[in-house]
Amino acid sequence: MPPKNFLKIFLLPFWVTFTPHLILKVVFKVRSDSNEQLLLKGLANNDAKAIDTIYKDNFNVVQAFVLNNNGSYDEARDVFQEAVIALYEKSKDESFVLTCQIRTYLFSISRRLWLRRLSQIGRHSAQIDGLEDTIPVEEDMEIHEKRNAEFSMMDRAFNSLGEPCKSILESYYIQKKDMTEIAQSFGYTNSDNAKNQKYKCLMRLKKLFFAQYNIGE
Repeated sequence: MPPKNFLKIFLLPFWVTFTPHLILKVVFKVRSDSNEQLLLKGLANNDAKAIDTIYKDNFNVVQAFVLNNNGSYDEARDVFQEAVIALYEKSKDESFVLTCQIRTYLFSISRRLWLRRLSQIGRHSAQIDGLEDTIPVEEDMEIHEKRNAEFSMMDRAFNSLGEPCKSILESYYIQKKDMTEIAQSFGYTNSDNAKNQKYKCLMRLKKLFFAQYNIGE
């Protein structure tokens, strides 16, 4: 019988976890979310300007949700502060990778905190208002945490991949170059050779990624 870890990895389709989307997210995240990353870094360093910006940009949506669901301004402020503290603690961890907007992250935490508080004090309304009108929360925080871990592992795997693989994958997934262009850029004799190299790079990235995955622990 194959080892337990082998079954857990390979009975699931390989691309469920290790997808081109995962690669693209990691390669592209610094460029596409540079302002978010700067704010997160500022939060980790207790930068007053960054913290003020996070409050100004994100409190209103939490306030609206709490007020629309049997809460007060003070309660909204308390919930939001708890969410910011949770994000602050995460930002201090170097392995933490924010894979959504700060607003989505803070709203998701605030929403869960407020619904829990409503349940505890017996003010739970039959209909929770304001979700669609404010910001979509696409995934439960447990799923979000799992994906954060995967992005962090992929980030480390990609950074240890080396050249020319890093540049080839970046050219294909981010710059959207076809294999003929990649062959010309990297000195391959034809597009088939470039495609073969890209495949080898993906397999090497897969190996580096799953070396960290430690399924079953």
